Amino acid sequence: MEMGFKEIVKRFLGYRGTIATATVVKEGEEERRLSGYRFYLDYLIKDRVAAVALAIITLFTAWSIVEGILQYVGFATRHRALGWALLPSNPIALNFAESLKPPSLSHFPAYIFGTNFSGESILSRLLYAAPKDALAAYLVVFSGIIIGMLVGTFAGYFGGWADEVLMRVTDAFLALPGLVLAIALSVLLGAGYNSVLISLILIWWPTYARFFRAQALSLKSRGFVEASKLSGQNSLMIILRHIFPNSVDPVIAYAALDFGNVILTYSTLAFLGIGIQPPYPEWGSMSSNGLPYFPQ
Repeated sequence: MEMGFKEIVKRFLGYRGTIATATVVKEGEEERRLSGYRFYLDYLIKDRVAAVALAIITLFTAWSIVEGILQYVGFATRHRALGWALLPSNPIALNFAESLKPPSLSHFPAYIFGTNFSGESILSRLLYAAPKDALAAYLVVFSGIIIGMLVGTFAGYFGGWADEVLMRVTDAFLALPGLVLAIALSVLLGAGYNSVLISLILIWWPTYARFFRAQALSLKSRGFVEASKLSGQNSLMIILRHIFPNSVDPVIAYAALDFGNVILTYSTLAFLGIGIQPPYPEWGSMSSNGLPYFPQ
């Protein structure tokens, strides 16, 4: 099917004249365009593994939100029992008579994962700790994206001394092992959940800054950006309307994988005793407490 020049340009540039839209071509059918949520919905329908993964992430996020709200309200109103209202049992109640029980269906569902050395239900402690891990993952990744977007886009678009200074600072953070730097920063800031979050944010943004810088360097020489400059748009408007929107897609793919990395790093710090302190559970500290009971 023949298309005029204007139609070709529209299909290439897509939404607002800057963002290219995805196309799906089926044999024997006319080419149709899918953009935004419709493209991803179509992909999920075809890929069942991706759909199952999305369902697991959605359940984890939904549980973390509900349980997190209950914990916050419980602390705020001094009714901490609200924090485990939906759990099989109290996750911080000592019960040495039930110490080190193996997984069983007795007292279902509290004991399906067994109990720890203090007689506390492992399932209850896992569920109770989920909101903290989820909050850490989302807060660190989104903060890293925002800081990295500002630093990387500014450096890549303007170049010159700004690029040199910002990228050398970025390189300084990337030169040190992230986990070692996070441990050092957490110790300097003091033990606690907030200190760990700040430490993780400080080591997480440089990677995103590199991503956005590369995108800005590529996009600033594209035709639609040059056309915007010739039309008299200032640099801020060009960045907001053209550079930012077209830089997001590849970063989203990386960020989706990065949530697990944040949880793993956060749990590693807790495993080393940095972060949330007993009696409140955290996945990393739970692993550390169970280490002596592993078979030698």
